[in-house]
Amino acid sequence: MATLVFVHGWSVTDTSTYGQMPERLQQAAAKAGIALTLADIWLSEYVSFDDVVTMNDLVRGFDNALRDLHLDGPDFACITHSTGGPVVREWLRAQRDKPGCCSTIRLTHLVMLAPANYGSALAQLGKSELGKLKAWLEGVEPGQRILDWLELGSPESLALNLDYIHSADPATSGQFQFVLIGDRPDRKFYDHLNSYTGEDGSDGVVRIAAANLNARHAVLAVQTGELTDGIDALSLTLQRGPRCAFRMIPGASHFGDEHGILASADPLTVDTILSCLQVRDLADYTALCDRFDSANATRDTNKVELEPVGPFAPRVHIHDPRSMVIVRLTDEAGNPLLGTGCVFTAGPQASPDHMPHGFMHDQQTNTHARNTVSLYFDYSLLAGDARVPDPRNTRKTLRPAVPSHRPYGALIEPADLVGLVHHALARNKPGDDLFEMLGPHQTTVLDVVLPRKIHAGVFRLTRDLAPQDFSHPVPGPVIGE
Repeated sequence: MATLVFVHGWSVTDTSTYGQMPERLQQAAAKAGIALTLADIWLSEYVSFDDVVTMNDLVRGFDNALRDLHLDGPDFACITHSTGGPVVREWLRAQRDKPGCCSTIRLTHLVMLAPANYGSALAQLGKSELGKLKAWLEGVEPGQRILDWLELGSPESLALNLDYIHSADPATSGQFQFVLIGDRPDRKFYDHLNSYTGEDGSDGVVRIAAANLNARHAVLAVQTGELTDGIDALSLTLQRGPRCAFRMIPGASHFGDEHGILASADPLTVDTILSCLQVRDLADYTALCDRFDSANATRDTNKVELEPVGPFAPRVHIHDPRSMVIVRLTDEAGNPLLGTGCVFTAGPQASPDHMPHGFMHDQQTNTHARNTVSLYFDYSLLAGDARVPDPRNTRKTLRPAVPSHRPYGALIEPADLVGLVHHALARNKPGDDLFEMLGPHQTTVLDVVLPRKIHAGVFRLTRDLAPQDFSHPVPGPVIGE
């Protein structure tokens, strides 16, 4: 088998982070008749806890380290954890776009464990004063530049993921990518100062939807001549990315020796990784994608978790599929629309009052791109869901059946509704159902693009040669309308 390289996540300072995974994977490979010895396994040691280090620095360092490997062949496979996934994916993009600057070694299998492909809601905490204090106590820096990349909705992460969505399927050229992630946090690591560490729909650090590479790029933009009662009508266009093998590992979490998807080296995780490494062609990959989808569907039918709470009644968690939507608000010139509101509506009457109760779990604005907001939805509540029975007594109901409230829409309310140059209210075009842009356990990048309303008064010509004061111009009509 090709050389196998392990790549750890953010802020790791010791190779003990890999736990028993390398040895147990080697043992499982031997039982399966795969020639994988410890001499074929390399463990990465990269620095992410230095505030000067950037993602591009790690890419160049990774490429340089690969050049030092004396391989028996031109290929290698890689297993990553957390931030290691984006590091290797950024290297793949650099290898494609800068062939003269990167090694020609070929990556055949990329198995990502709990990758923060779309970032982590925890990144903002890591950049806060609390995160700096924790880093100081541990004798390291928090790694601000890497945390900038990892913040939800960062321009850098969106650039990488949009490139993936709009590029050719890597599996057709013999490069196979896999995403495995635990389906719940390890409750023992819950931080009462930060509810994200116990967030349902995540593994305690990374949201399932933020790991999954099965994603969409949606655009809401005005088509020429479309206007309804003075409100611009936005038409929806949608692009789905290449299919990626995606598997949730029941009971696994982001870290920890007992439930961590990497360090615990659970037999299910080991066997799943091995099934990824055994893929040899597109037919194998497609079949594995189908098996993973089937396993995920089974997991979604068993979505009730009863968390023990000492002598008290257990805390109930209903692990509905979630969807993350990263909304970028700009105008047609690419200017960010700061202060713009996005109100979601439901039903034939397109009313915000008809949205399902509890559909929104969280929203977070990117600190560097203030026009970018990450929204976290309960996909099951939006889709409509059957009654959820109590597993302790199926005649009891934890949640009654929820009807679908489709179609869903959005009303965009810019802050500047008047002026020589301004923007107007806009809503999605009647007949478009925004539910179509969502996927269970998936992320959608939604670009909302508004036209600039430029009035004729911004630039006029006159034949009157006498001095004229135009310090208070009359706006006049909108150009082109």
